[in-house]
Amino acid sequence: MSPYDPSAFPPFAVTVDLVVLTVRRHALCALVVRRGEQPFQGRWALPGGFVRDEEDLAAAAARELSEETGLCAHDPGVPGVGNGAHLEQLATYGDPKRDPRMRVVSVAHLVLAPDLPAPRAGGDANSARWAPVDELLEAGEQASAGLAFDHARILADGVERARSKIEYSSLATAFCPPEFTVGELRRVYEAVWGVALDPRNFHRKVTGTPGFLVPAGGTTTRQGGRPAQLFRAGGATLLNPPMLRPEV
Repeated sequence: MSPYDPSAFPPFAVTVDLVVLTVRRHALCALVVRRGEQPFQGRWALPGGFVRDEEDLAAAAARELSEETGLCAHDPGVPGVGNGAHLEQLATYGDPKRDPRMRVVSVAHLVLAPDLPAPRAGGDANSARWAPVDELLEAGEQASAGLAFDHARILADGVERARSKIEYSSLATAFCPPEFTVGELRRVYEAVWGVALDPRNFHRKVTGTPGFLVPAGGTTTRQGGRPAQLFRAGGATLLNPPMLRPEV
């Protein structure tokens, strides 16, 4: 057997790209940054960057998340709490022509967090904003107006992952503050799924699913009207029965 020769293989770079989702004004939104450098200068893109020599993938994703949003990543098995966010690996994208500079393989990550403040741009980005997911995906159908690189595909995959996972897991609570009402949780489901849900049926399902929610011991009037009971995320990570997505 011939000795291993690294020079016999073409070099390539590895990046991490982040699909950062939050619910703002009852709409599912994603964080995008306007590129300040070539390639795709001036186009909107998902936040991300190159993996450093000493980093593993999870550390690189957590660093990019902190630089772009100021958030810390929590264990994927635990919904985001306080000023944290749920972070999980999404998929790997390796089309040889996805980056015109060189061969670049991207390991995308999905981030879910409660309503976040205005973002700050970092790295090679000169501005950043929260944009409704529907707006970004519609623009992605026009090559000149869509996201840079293959980020429209990555975004679509991340949104579908979020939509499917909140059916069978407690992940929807990652979009909520530590204490929330059933109405606030329902609006998360409505924003992520893009459908209206019956309030009474939803309340019965979520409060009747073992381990999904636990009473927080207080009430709030922040949504207006009568005081509503506050809940916290329970210990369950998988929902039985699941919260099935309505047919659209």
